[in-house]
This record gives sequence, C-alpha cells and structure tokens, in this order.
Amino acid sequence: MSFGKRLRQLRLERKINQRVLATQVGVDFTYLSKIENGRMPPPSEDVIVKLAKVLETNADELLRLAQKVPQDLQSVINRSSALPSLLRTVSDLNDSEIKRLEDYAKEIRAKREN
Repeated sequence: MSFGKRLRQLRLERKINQRVLATQVGVDFTYLSKIENGRMPPPSEDVIVKLAKVLETNADELLRLAQKVPQDLQSVINRSSALPSLLRTVSDLNDSEIKRLEDYAKEIRAKREN
C-alpha cells in the first residue's frame, strides 16, 4: 500500500476530513489531498509524525511507507560501522525471524545490565 492510500484510509477510519486534519497538522488541505492522491511525494518526517499523532497510529508504519528512516534511527545506524552491515545481513529475514533477533538482543541487554 502506498503512503497516500494508507493516509486516506486512516483519515476516513477516524472520520476526519482533509481540512480538519490539515489544520491540526499545520499544512494546507490541498497539499494533503495531493499526497493522498499520489500527486505529491510523502511529506517530511516532522509532518508524518504529526499526522500519526492526530490519526492515533504508529509513526513508524507511516515513515516506512514513505521510505524514510526516522531521525533517531539514523544516529543509531551511524554510531557503529558494524550496524549497516548487520542491517544488510538481516534484510531478507521474515517478520518472525526479526522478532526472534529482537528478543535475543533484549536478552543480551538484560544480561549486560545485571
């Protein structure tokens, strides 16, 4: 699903019209309409986070659909030269395999903190 289609779906599920959503987020409603219709690319990360908040949804989902890396993750990725390699290594894992990897990382962190 595209960013614009998902945005429209979320907006309609919450029974919010474009003008109200645009006002709450601080953008022009015509801009929002163009995004929903695929005539404009997804907005900046800041706007996407505001949209997610107003629509009471996960910002990471919208950022992923917009093909944007959240700012907080950019600093994590840049922290170590090993992290881009790790991401490439796990790039073909399915969701359950990624969940197992996440659980293992949490175990490592818990052992380190004890």
